[in-house]
Amino acid sequence: MSLSTCCVTGFRWDGTPKGQEATLANNKAYVTGSNKDAAVLMVHDIFGWSLTNARLLADHYAEEADVTVYLPDFFAGEVVTPDRLFGTGEHAKSEPFNIMEFLGRHSKDIRQPEIFACATALKKDLGFKKVGTIGFCYGGWAVFRLGAKGNDLVDCISTAHPSLLEKAEIDAVGVPVQLLAPEEDPTFTPELKEYSLKVLPTLNIDYDYQYFAGLVHGFATRGDTSNPTQKKGLERAKNAAVSWFREYLH
Repeated sequence: MSLSTCCVTGFRWDGTPKGQEATLANNKAYVTGSNKDAAVLMVHDIFGWSLTNARLLADHYAEEADVTVYLPDFFAGEVVTPDRLFGTGEHAKSEPFNIMEFLGRHSKDIRQPEIFACATALKKDLGFKKVGTIGFCYGGWAVFRLGAKGNDLVDCISTAHPSLLEKAEIDAVGVPVQLLAPEEDPTFTPELKEYSLKVLPTLNIDYDYQYFAGLVHGFATRGDTSNPTQKKGLERAKNAAVSWFREYLH
């Protein structure tokens, strides 16, 4: 499965997250920002809700798009580190990481109810007038399902290098959608890119498809800030999501 290799490349960013840990629905969540009317639900990649990069990104969205960002734990407390995936460091003598077993524990059927419950809580329990969502890698399929016609859970969606995404999920989307697509991506394949570009114009929704030449899966959350091309790409992806949320959540 290509997911294991493409998901683990990348770098940890420097910085200290500014938010707090709280609970959303029944899930632990990192929360940052103070807007009472506009929220963003972040659906994390394989490294989960505790990855510093994800939390720093949430801080950027909160500050620059003027939203409150919720980054829940959708892996039931399971933490995957690069050492665990690669069998390095403290996991050098551990059993090899089994990506298929991991995806079985966190299948769409198992995690969708939690993800939907968190989105529902933002509007119904916490009273946000507008809710957007963004998903990275693993979270990509989830935001498409949240934004499906008739769900009335979110007002817009964004995803960078989505994985596990199916054509039927693209067909069903009914809210403004943003796709941040790197050139090289074994999960958001050339075929899926082409399909998205063919179908989205027929759905009578706003969409924003952005292509990142020379960049690879994971660039938006784990790009190397010391590499000019990667730094420019991850900043462009962050700015694109910020402008998307400003447009549709205010």
